[in-house]
Amino acid sequence: MGAANKKTDGRGRLGSVLSGLAVAVGCLLFLGGLAAGAVLYRPYSVPTGSMAPTLETGAKVLAQRVDGAEVRRGDVVVFEDPLWGGATMVKRVVGIGGDTVACCGTDGRLTVNGTPIDEPYLGAQSGGPGGVVPEEFSATVPEGSLFLLGDDRTISLDSRSHLDDAAQGSVPRSAVVARVDSVVWPLSVGGLVERPAAFAALPGGVSTPGPVALLLTAVGVGAALILGGAAYGPVADRMGGRGKGAREKVKA
Repeated sequence: MGAANKKTDGRGRLGSVLSGLAVAVGCLLFLGGLAAGAVLYRPYSVPTGSMAPTLETGAKVLAQRVDGAEVRRGDVVVFEDPLWGGATMVKRVVGIGGDTVACCGTDGRLTVNGTPIDEPYLGAQSGGPGGVVPEEFSATVPEGSLFLLGDDRTISLDSRSHLDDAAQGSVPRSAVVARVDSVVWPLSVGGLVERPAAFAALPGGVSTPGPVALLLTAVGVGAALILGGAAYGPVADRMGGRGKGAREKVKA
């Protein structure tokens, strides 16, 4: 029986070491992911339905802190422009400095420098996938500026509402404070915000999402390791108690 007890004690010590290691690694991943996320990202609540169906009213998003110079066509950005009232707004970039953005081209599609743009993210209210954009317009984007539209073109107050301004509705890149990378709530539509393929074909391409997926994975795995490691002790004690009881019965 002594050999059996030593073997059991050895397994118990190994289990305790592995449990402690799991908790330590879990804490590192969990806290490291949260810390890196706090530095790189800002949480936002979408204030209106102008970006539906991509972002519904009240959706919780993570937006990477970026310099406006990093923004590309197709990005969904958070910006604050005094000429637009200074409020925090969320819109999609459809044109950059030097572009001519117009409506409407082939099949009623938005055009950028004469190229029709497929916009599958548009909701049915905006004409559906590939859809018709209400209101005809044409604007040339000044250098260092961005032309912004909402995904629900029927209600969005965007660059089209400011076409009479000197910048023809564009906002300076410096007004951008973050780029939306991920939707975290509601869970039913959560996930990365895709970069539209149509904009990828234009000069300059599209941006690359930040490390939000990696950080969320690190936090999730870390939490699992912490819970698993912490649960090992009580489970092992219970199993050990049962084993001890069984040995005592055999001995008796």
